[in-house]
Amino acid sequence: MKPSPYRWVVLTVLMLVTFVVSVQWLTHAAVVRPAEVFYKGQVDPASFLNIDFLALSYMLIFLAMSFPASYIIDTYGIKTGLTIGSLMIGVFSITKAIFASTFKGVVISQIGLAIAQPLILNAVTAVTVRWFPFSERGLAAGLAVLAQYLGIIVAMLVTPLLVGSNPELVNYGTGFERMLWIYGVLSLISSLALIILIKEHPENFKLPNQDLLQGFGKGVLDILRNRDMQITMILFFVGLGIFNAVSSMTDRISEMAGVKDSDGLIGGIMLTGGIIGALILPLLSDKFQKRKLFLVICLIGMVPGIFGLSFAGDLGLNPGNTYSVLLFSSFILGFFVMSAGPIAFQYAAEVSHPAPESASQGILLWTGQLSGMLFVAGMSIDNNAHLESFMSAFAILSIFALVSVFFLRESPMMIADNAAFKVSD
Repeated sequence: MKPSPYRWVVLTVLMLVTFVVSVQWLTHAAVVRPAEVFYKGQVDPASFLNIDFLALSYMLIFLAMSFPASYIIDTYGIKTGLTIGSLMIGVFSITKAIFASTFKGVVISQIGLAIAQPLILNAVTAVTVRWFPFSERGLAAGLAVLAQYLGIIVAMLVTPLLVGSNPELVNYGTGFERMLWIYGVLSLISSLALIILIKEHPENFKLPNQDLLQGFGKGVLDILRNRDMQITMILFFVGLGIFNAVSSMTDRISEMAGVKDSDGLIGGIMLTGGIIGALILPLLSDKFQKRKLFLVICLIGMVPGIFGLSFAGDLGLNPGNTYSVLLFSSFILGFFVMSAGPIAFQYAAEVSHPAPESASQGILLWTGQLSGMLFVAGMSIDNNAHLESFMSAFAILSIFALVSVFFLRESPMMIADNAAFKVSD
């Protein structure tokens, strides 16, 4: 069946909502120190409910909501799941702006946005299976994840420009109301676009092997028993957990490196690398019909990035050169780790078929959010006293993940597709 041209409309509105929900996740992460000035008297930096909790809440709530979100998507369809998620994003983005000067109001709105997030993120592979041919699914998943990275990079690089982030200027710690209104209106418009334009699937569409598809509960159990999925979960525990932790703690990592200005560059450069990687490596994975090979490449590239971020301060360089090493390491980490995401999502959907696609993706994201939450919580306690120890532990975990990836088997769908291609020749 010829692919529907409308697939690009569906993917575009999904990317828009993915973009804004990612912006909302990290609105305060790159400007933690100015935010502490803005909310002075409302928040205790040494408590669990500090500024860092706004980013941590996304990971914490994802743990509770990921499986219900996947169940809604699998049982009631992608249109229902995405519409509910988009409606919540539109509403809570505006309330976050309305109560911008009240830390409790921002926290409540952030929790509402966090509940909506898995309804968006867990739908990506379900959308690609319904709307895209097999030869384009890696690319489609890569573009959807690319939107997430773009949202994060805007939060990292644009937010410091919208608020007073330079401690040497008189406007330090101001501008948060304007910033949240800009992001709130953008989120509302994107959400309405998805609600209006989203469709369940093309006309006359039928899922491959639809009669063999499993129910949500049985699919989850089979996924958890699947050897290749177990290894992929380990990779997400390490890779996505580290990504979430570094993304949430960029200002603290800058502070650790001796950078006074909350410029967000560590996170921004990491996201830039991720954007480039997400455009290149999933496309190559589709072109060469290989999943495992490109996951191995991604994990090999992750190791020097983690080591550079963890030990740049131990090289005996001057502060400027140390910061340059941090930025280069961030780019390398982003390029390889973040491009692994869409490849791994498609790999998981393929090795766990006929389990629901939303279940396999939801489990992987759940695993990475769990580790990310634990990492961020550990890095934040006692006023970030253990930040350097966690960064060193990340270096060790990256080696463990690299060893683990070699035990994966190639996607059976890729093997079958390659065999069919050779027969047709």
